[in-house]
Amino acid sequence: MATQMDLAGKPKRDDWHTYFMKIATQVGSRSTCDRKHVGAVIVRDKTILSTGYNGSVRGLPHCDESGHDMEDGHCVRTVHAEANAIVQAAKNGVAIDSAEIYITASPCWNCFKLIANAGIKTIYFGEFYRDERIYKTAAAAGIKLVDMSRQKES
Repeated sequence: MATQMDLAGKPKRDDWHTYFMKIATQVGSRSTCDRKHVGAVIVRDKTILSTGYNGSVRGLPHCDESGHDMEDGHCVRTVHAEANAIVQAAKNGVAIDSAEIYITASPCWNCFKLIANAGIKTIYFGEFYRDERIYKTAAAAGIKLVDMSRQKES
């Protein structure tokens, strides 16, 4: 991959949103379910507070070791990336109220509700994943959704 250059011929730096989404993608590379690799990064004031990826309950077998636990066409063995990032923040005593979260895929309905109740104010996501309810509820709750695949805010 070629490095992009600015007008002065210096390597071009990524903007903050691209930077944090790239980190979320890297975090997602740790996912242990091969059906979907998702990463999440919780940020406030351009500082990373917590990260998470989709993986099994701590200490239990992973999909890549024991196979998938399927219900209604979905693997339910894993804890989602967003939930893991929120849990890691809580476990380590890190306040995430009024933070932002970068996720490689938009949150499912249950993760969206966790994000909202954790006080996160902006959700940046890299691709849309399944649940349209997040749009109406985000608007009603004052949570900003940013689809980075389209580079526009909603």
